[in-house]
Amino acid sequence: MQDIRSPLQAQVVQWLVAAGDAVATGDVLVILEAMKMEHEIRAPHAGRLAELFFQAGETVGDGDVLVTLAPLSESVASAVPDQPQLDEPPVAPAERADLKKLQDRLAFTLDAQRPEAVAKRHANGLRTARENIADLCDAGSFVEYGAMAVAAQSRRRSAEDLVRNTPADGMVTGIGCIHGQRVVVMAYDFTVLAGTQGMRNHQKTDRMLGIALQNKLPVVLFAEGGGGRPGDVDVAIVAGLNLATFASFARLNGRVPVVGVVAGRCFAGNAALLGCCDVIIATADSNIGMGGPAMVEGGGLGVFKPEQIGPSAVQHGNGVIDILVDNEAQAVSAARHYLSCFQGAQTEWHAPPAEALRHVVPENRLRVYDTRAAMQGIADEGSLLPLRTGFGAGIHTALARIAGRPVGLMANNPLHLGGAIDADAADKAARFMQLCNAHGLPMVSLVDTPGFMVGPDTEATAQVRHVSRMFVAAAHLRVPLLSVVLRKGYGLGAMAMTGGGFHETLATVAWPTGEFGGMGLEGAVRLGYRKELEALPEGPEREALFEQLLAQQYDNGSAINMAATLEIDAVIDPAATREWLVAGLEAGRVKPSDGSLAIETW
Repeated sequence: MQDIRSPLQAQVVQWLVAAGDAVATGDVLVILEAMKMEHEIRAPHAGRLAELFFQAGETVGDGDVLVTLAPLSESVASAVPDQPQLDEPPVAPAERADLKKLQDRLAFTLDAQRPEAVAKRHANGLRTARENIADLCDAGSFVEYGAMAVAAQSRRRSAEDLVRNTPADGMVTGIGCIHGQRVVVMAYDFTVLAGTQGMRNHQKTDRMLGIALQNKLPVVLFAEGGGGRPGDVDVAIVAGLNLATFASFARLNGRVPVVGVVAGRCFAGNAALLGCCDVIIATADSNIGMGGPAMVEGGGLGVFKPEQIGPSAVQHGNGVIDILVDNEAQAVSAARHYLSCFQGAQTEWHAPPAEALRHVVPENRLRVYDTRAAMQGIADEGSLLPLRTGFGAGIHTALARIAGRPVGLMANNPLHLGGAIDADAADKAARFMQLCNAHGLPMVSLVDTPGFMVGPDTEATAQVRHVSRMFVAAAHLRVPLLSVVLRKGYGLGAMAMTGGGFHETLATVAWPTGEFGGMGLEGAVRLGYRKELEALPEGPEREALFEQLLAQQYDNGSAINMAATLEIDAVIDPAATREWLVAGLEAGRVKPSDGSLAIETW
């Protein structure tokens, strides 16, 4: 005989057996209730119930005997199987009603449930929010937050209508992996109320932004949409200007990488969030503006089509768009590439042919060339990601890897103003320094500049303030800066490209083609030897003296002479550039961040 005892103090709800019954292992004998929860008491083994000690409705104490279980005779035991027979097919469990309800509800969040909206989207050559997220994240890694939200419009629309037509309240949010690392992803769904910002998708956004900040997770925002939504009537608001979304989004600045992606139309509130991003990736068919057609017309500023407001050609040229691509697939690929640069070193990489760097700079010192060839020759193959290519043509900026290590690259552009640094180029370079500094990327600067651009027209652009941003940004760098002078290293412009001075860097080296001076050599001769030159009549004799003096200046300011006087650290074979940079990257230290390294939006 075996006593079956109560495991807790409870009330007997129901006996499922009677005295004298034979039971199998695991059969439910009685149901007890405690704290409004039911507990099943099961038979520990096969047997026959000898006596029931409590009736339904009675209270039992912890450890009280409920029933005694007697062993079965051999003949009876053989008729009461403890386990299912192996030749009996397993019985499929019945479908649970609660699970089916959940699955039915979640089905409405999927693109397959909205074929007409998806077909319209595809007809415009665009992808759905969920298609973009699936492409962005590693396969199967995306976990969605807030999928069952609907628009706050129950006072004017039926529940069925809201479930069918406002899935996720027009904002798909969650956490996925990119190259194995977790990232917060938020995508406005243009097929739902034109991607407008509803009250509940603001709540979802705020939730995800808090998670990103607390856990230091990068953020990717697909920002297509029309801004605020006036039709959410379930919430008692007047203007809704007490939202936390925009402040929360801006608070991520400098703390985690934030990527904005746009295809199609992005106006008003969506554009305000986009403008806070570290980098903006946009397709050629995108339109970005702080106000859409309705807002422009409402302000009495005229009637325009959406395509007339902030087209990509304008926004790329003025620096709003950092990376311009043809379509969403390329945009997603660029976003993955960009984020990979903030995910540490890679163990596998391929170096470009080192000898090619020897032929980047022409032997003719007056012949222009493309410094992007030097950038390509220094970076690991396939790693170079140019940024802000439509703006500030005087300086190229890009993210890249060198021997697997992520770096920021910038280079003067002799094809524009001879490499002179104007206001736009200075703004571009200063913000790029802030970007690298905030996220801990060492920097490599390729120098070929005659200095800052000068002249009455230039000064009208506030040149003094703009170019000085480079000195201020460099003075706050916590990351190593390595500089390679490719050819011209003149004046204040060259100093700005090297962190404020040639000895402010971890290393400043030059190729044999390097030439240096306090200003351009031709100008230095004309100013410094004006009396000697004017003493000769105009013509061959004056020109001969000029060329002689220029040759002396060039020899005095040669890279070898600069190294001999220790104004630079070394003159190197261009083919050895990567070796020098790798040594510097291994030696350099990224100082800890105090969490307040802001990246200006401009």
